[in-house]
Amino acid sequence: MAVIAAQDAPRFDAGGATITGLASPSRGSADTAAWRVQFLPDRPSPRHALSREEIFIALEGALTARFENRAETADAGGARIVAAGEEFDLIAEGGPAEAICVMAVDGQAIADGAAFTPPWAE
Repeated sequence: MAVIAAQDAPRFDAGGATITGLASPSRGSADTAAWRVQFLPDRPSPRHALSREEIFIALEGALTARFENRAETADAGGARIVAAGEEFDLIAEGGPAEAICVMAVDGQAIADGAAFTPPWAE
């Protein structure tokens, strides 16, 4: 069993969000990756899709997933499940937000036609 202390977890600047890597293969997890994201207000993530579903659990604020024809918001205490293959971006509208994100370790992000494993999930 692995323990990842908050002060030892790697942090990544994602241009509008700070991501703290929690569980991933490089930190001892075989099946599930998890990370904590602190979103600055009104700074959308890059538009992307996923190869596997991803779960966003809102801890503070509200987090909106914006798809081609709709937007769906998870408020603090709620969760949003994004299906594989749907292109979207995330935004904390009007104030900061914080979430825990969970995805299978073989899940990848897809942006501009290229699939990649985000560094916090490696």
